[in-house]
Amino acid sequence: MTKEIGRKYIPKLANMHQVCEVNYGRLLRLLPDCDTEDLEYQFRVNASLLYTIKIIDCSRYTSTLEMSQKSQTGYAFLRPVVQVRLYHDAKMAEVLSAQNIGSLKPSYQYPNTKMYQKNEKEMVNLFLAEWVQFCLTQSNQLHASQT
Repeated sequence: MTKEIGRKYIPKLANMHQVCEVNYGRLLRLLPDCDTEDLEYQFRVNASLLYTIKIIDCSRYTSTLEMSQKSQTGYAFLRPVVQVRLYHDAKMAEVLSAQNIGSLKPSYQYPNTKMYQKNEKEMVNLFLAEWVQFCLTQSNQLHASQT
């Protein structure tokens, strides 16, 4: 019998790179002007569900986005919000923060007081992949505006 508690999780770097590269490609398809600061994209899925993607910072090699779900129904804590950094030179997109988790660590000891998963960063980046794919399927409803 192996002891799992206290064992340090070691992320698989190749898996993270692959997810981050896929996220970058999808985000570029969704946001062709991702290097224009203060640009906000919005799209409505239905009468009560709206998504926004705001470009909050741009530089030569990076762009930082904030993606959020705005909903008229349900609890606020069920509305995802993530900050994503696009690395244009590496062609990767990485989640910087999600749901009030500041800087995400590559791994966490488990159990921990905040109940983060051992692979929280990897899981949040996989969530982003699914979320952006959903956004791409709804992109016909996408509208850009300057903020």
